[in-house]
Amino acid sequence: MSISAAQVKELRELTGAGMMDCKAALAETNGDMEAAVDWLRKKGISKADKKAGRTAAEGLIGIDSGLREAVLVEVNSETDFVARNDAFQDIVRSVAKVALAFGGDAEKVAAANYPGSDKSVAETIKDAVGTIGENLHFRRSAKLSVGQGAVATYIHNAVADNLGKLGVLVAVETSGKAEAAHAIARQIAMHVAATNPLALTPEELDPAVVERERSIFAEQARQSGKPEAIIEKMVEGRLRKFYEEVVLLKQSFVLNPDVTVEKALKDAEKEIGAPAKLTAFLRFALGEGIEKEKSDFAAEVAAAVKK
Repeated sequence: MSISAAQVKELRELTGAGMMDCKAALAETNGDMEAAVDWLRKKGISKADKKAGRTAAEGLIGIDSGLREAVLVEVNSETDFVARNDAFQDIVRSVAKVALAFGGDAEKVAAANYPGSDKSVAETIKDAVGTIGENLHFRRSAKLSVGQGAVATYIHNAVADNLGKLGVLVAVETSGKAEAAHAIARQIAMHVAATNPLALTPEELDPAVVERERSIFAEQARQSGKPEAIIEKMVEGRLRKFYEEVVLLKQSFVLNPDVTVEKALKDAEKEIGAPAKLTAFLRFALGEGIEKEKSDFAAEVAAAVKK
């Protein structure tokens, strides 16, 4: 039977697949639209399996938030180009919405129903590989919430609302004015985006990191030839300086370097109208920790020519 352009157009709109794939699907299924959708879905799964080994280190960080709670998610793609794809952006927004409902637990989010679908988040993303044409991967999610106070969000290098390359959440607990607490929390979130602190307090730093720094400082100090008692004081002084560089509350506040973040929050209590405590922060930078494949562009072109 002959396949009309209208049928191909309808199938494209239903599935997002390419024109030639849609034409082939309709030909294989004798023009049965539902069967053609299934045929393309199967083909999409096949594509997903072929692409699953490729490194997905681009993509988007997404944010969703509610009353005194917010969540960060990272969904990866192979290229930055896909981050500007409306279909991919919708996926990231939907994953963030699910993550907010499931407390940011990545395993529960992946297994949960995708909004408006009877498929899971993981299945939906796998299906999208066939239509978008790249390996896609829901990598992680995390949530912050407070009983009273505010959780502020910040997206850096935004490509759309609540979508970008770097996302930050900051939680401030207080019984005072939530709006004022949100304002200072938002400023601190911008600070976190800029400085990438390792921990909220010195006590929360990885002990191995502290011991490594202590060892380096001690060796440097011993080269001065001073007594051990003096060396110990020198090491403690350098550790305090180290804390000022990597601990959020001890850092100089980016928006006012004359005060620390801790002091800036203390000063904000006048507007908040009650004591305020910075309880947690989260910072997701796109692709951090993913070992990206090194590509030989000339070899890729040569391979493409041979196909």
